[in-house]
This record gives sequence, structure tokens and C-alpha cells, in this order.
Amino acid sequence: MKQYLKLLTKSAFLFLVIILVFSSCVPQKKILYLQKQQEKDTASIYAHKHPPDYRIQPRDNVYIKLFTLDEKSNMFFNKQSSSSNYNDYANDASIYLNSYSVSPDGYIDFPVVGKVMIKDLTVTEVKDVLQKIINEYLKETVVVVKMVNFKITILGEVARPGEFTIYQDKINFFEAISLANDITEFGARKRVALIRMTPGGSRVYKLDMTSDSFLKSDQFYLQPNDIIYVPPLGYKRWGLGTQFPWAIVIAGISTGLLLVAYIKTF
Repeated sequence: MKQYLKLLTKSAFLFLVIILVFSSCVPQKKILYLQKQQEKDTASIYAHKHPPDYRIQPRDNVYIKLFTLDEKSNMFFNKQSSSSNYNDYANDASIYLNSYSVSPDGYIDFPVVGKVMIKDLTVTEVKDVLQKIINEYLKETVVVVKMVNFKITILGEVARPGEFTIYQDKINFFEAISLANDITEFGARKRVALIRMTPGGSRVYKLDMTSDSFLKSDQFYLQPNDIIYVPPLGYKRWGLGTQFPWAIVIAGISTGLLLVAYIKTF
């Protein structure tokens, strides 16, 4: 009887150890970013292509502001609203209302000037086009053009998924992930998906963030409306994540062992 109980106790203990090891340990190799592909590789500078400037597409929104010495001209050419301060970043609605929507055929309707084609132009090219047109009406003017719908979406195994508005011209992959408070330990960093909208439809890129070659990827810099999806590791898929009720399982096994031991004593 004692030998049987001793064997049963050892087996249960071994079973619990195996469960704890597999449930709580994710291999470090699956978590570390930018691992060198060759042990002898000591490179610390990674050349990557300069990110291409985004080309404006239909249904984009652009902020356009004309600065002149003539107050009346400012009123004619610039949109006016109860909250026209572009620096009020917290008020996305205000920014939207003070911007120009690109029509499905690629035009904006600019005051006095009329329709202006800006589809497939960069922000700098739009500024040059508008400056040339405005110079026909006014002298000593400055035109400012900004993208106002630079948003990215981050989903999956990140600490804070959601949609994020970017108030700068460019953002790289790591900066974007930091907005979501990093990938969780159960995120598959080798299979991160980047979904990018193109004129022909959505294109999906599979990226490996654990490899240092990721720094040289053409997708290292993001574009407006990009979607990042981080799938879960197999550990999470099999329910071995931090949310699994291990305390209940262990308590149940312990209770069962005590009952078996109690029954065997009679």
C-alpha cells in the first residue's frame, strides 16, 4: 500500500512539473527581436531603402492652409470653423472638418480656384501645385499641406490593440508596435502580418521580427491605413496562456490524490 501511494505521489508530482514547465515557459528565441542570422555577423548598421513618399488616394483627407499678409484673402482661401487651430491634436473632428476630402476621381474643391487634381501626388507635390495656382491670384504667400488621415491599426497579441493616429510624416514598425505597448510573450513574432491597401486591393506581407534582416525590409516603414496583425503562438492556441486556470487544475489534482490516499487506507 505504501509503495503504491509513493508511486502515485511521484507520478502526480512529475505530472505537475511537466504542466508547469510547458505552461509558463515560452522559448526565448521566440521572443527576442532582431536576432543575428549568423554567429559571426557583427554588423550594427543595416542599410534599407528610403521609404517612398505616400501618394494621395481617393477619400484621403489633406489639411491645406494658406498664409498671406492680407486677412481677407486668408478668409477666402482658408476653411473657417469654431475650432480652426490645427495644433489642437486632441480634437480629431476639428482636424477633419478643416481638411479637404479627395473625391473618388482624385480632386479636391479648393476655394476660388475650383477643382484641383491631386490623386497620386505626394504631399510635397500637392504643395507645389497649389502654390503655383495661388501665385496667379496672390503674391507673397505660403501654402502648407499635411496628411490628416495617417492612421494605423494594430490587432492580435499586443498589450493594447486598436487604431492609432500618427501626427508625423513617417513611422517605422517598431515605433508602431510601441504604441500598442509591445507584443505579448505569446505573440508569434516570426509570423507578423502587414496588410496594406493598394489601388488593386489589399496586399498581405508576412514579416519575421525576430530576424535582424527585418531592418532591411521594404515594409519597415509604414503607410497610412496599414494594418498590423500579430497571431498567437501555439502555446496560446492550446490554452497554455496566462489566463488558463492552473490554480483550479492543481487544486483538483491535489484533492483527487488525497481522496485516493484516504480510500486506500481502509
